[in-house]
Amino acid sequence: MSIKVAVIGAGVMGQNHARIYSELPNVNLVGIADVFIENAQKATRRYGGEAFSDYSVMLDTVKPDAVTIAVPTEDHVTVALEVAKRKTHILVEKPIALNIEEARSIITACESQGVFLAVGHVERFNPAVIELKRRLMDNELGRVFQIDTRRQSPFPSRVRDVGVIIDLAVHDIDVIRYVTGSEFSHVFAETQRQIHSSHEDLVSALFRLDHNIVGTMAVNWLTPSKVRELRVIGERGMFHVDYLTQDLFFYENGTTVGEWDTLRQLRGVSEGRMIRHIVAKREPLRAELESFITAVQERDQSKIHVNGLDGLKSVEIAQAIIHSGRQQQVVFLK
Repeated sequence: MSIKVAVIGAGVMGQNHARIYSELPNVNLVGIADVFIENAQKATRRYGGEAFSDYSVMLDTVKPDAVTIAVPTEDHVTVALEVAKRKTHILVEKPIALNIEEARSIITACESQGVFLAVGHVERFNPAVIELKRRLMDNELGRVFQIDTRRQSPFPSRVRDVGVIIDLAVHDIDVIRYVTGSEFSHVFAETQRQIHSSHEDLVSALFRLDHNIVGTMAVNWLTPSKVRELRVIGERGMFHVDYLTQDLFFYENGTTVGEWDTLRQLRGVSEGRMIRHIVAKREPLRAELESFITAVQERDQSKIHVNGLDGLKSVEIAQAIIHSGRQQQVVFLK
């Protein structure tokens, strides 16, 4: 079954969505809209479809079955409500919305119109994260004790409407919930604004999950080189994910056979083998869009891997972290 798709917002992410849609079988990219018409025209010259400066005109003219919304976060709710009103299925780039109230209004609108809603938390589709999830569910690590994440990079000139927590930390929030199957209990954060004109660009957060798991998040736009890492520590060792290279390593706890008592007491858990698990590499965004298109083609909402509720949860936790940083206090989540 061939379906018609369109892209609203022709910035960096919108261009990537258009590229992949143009390459997928049984998908017809019919339109690209951007308030700066030259951006839309540039994308249509490369990937096909008709260029528009007004997304509402595009929706009424080409009548797509599904759209990607890749506009600034502050515009997500306005655009999503217009798209849902036309009974068009939606993939909205992360985060789902600027705040909890707007996220709920998008979810409600999609439900009332019978529209599928997917949220672009693309790290869920990273092969290393998927393999980590599988191995944790198979109990290869045993009990999980701690999760530590680092997501750091230079300041992106494209971001003006949100800070580093809403733009970047939501990735880690979603992955943490996904791989552990646990919810956040409470958070405490220290935030700073060094470069961004109006929002935080650095956060160091402590958190506790259900099942007695603790963790840290270090996220900033102040690091010269890009870092994307996740470590999960448990009773049998530690998993380490490098998102950028899609590598998954396991550092196992060794035995203390042959060590004298004093050394054993000093070393605590001893070092065992380091295992690099084989992970079949692929582009996460392509996997995400294939999943969305399959759900629409087969009219099967269960094939939406990151739904509106997942997006809402990420925004709720991100707002708790922002509030904690501003108020200098622990924030408990319901």
